[in-house]
Amino acid sequence: MTEDDEFAEFANAHAERLRNTAFMLCHDWHLAQDLTQTALTKLFLSWRRAVQADNLTAYAQKILLRTYLDHRRRRSSTESTPGVLHEPAYRENPELRLTMLDALARLPERDRAIVILRYFEDYTVEQVADVLEVPVSIVKSQTRRSLTKLRELLAADQLALFAG
Repeated sequence: MTEDDEFAEFANAHAERLRNTAFMLCHDWHLAQDLTQTALTKLFLSWRRAVQADNLTAYAQKILLRTYLDHRRRRSSTESTPGVLHEPAYRENPELRLTMLDALARLPERDRAIVILRYFEDYTVEQVADVLEVPVSIVKSQTRRSLTKLRELLAADQLALFAG
């Protein structure tokens, strides 16, 4: 199997998960697709080095996260994203998902990234610290603060969200 075939197999197997992670970060399916494509392009260009990584999926997630953060830094302060989200249908409680995504959008970028990596992508504290290149103590303290903020943001909807 050639390197191109190996990459194509990896990309086909992981593109949807990367795109979903990108959407949770940016709340725009079109931008999520662009971020995913950019991340996969960067991964392809460094494929020989990437396949030597202990966890290729984590390596790809790290590239995606850095691509998102680079995009946020370069984005003009006057640029805005459309308010309409065209999400695919979800099997489980779409109202809860939309409410959670709205609450996540209110967190600062790094805090949002920490919560998404920890609780949606099941990364360990150490893996998140490695991806973001911050100390473990920062991940722990920002996780605690972010979860407190999410509880506050979701408090008004709690009864409606978790009833029946």
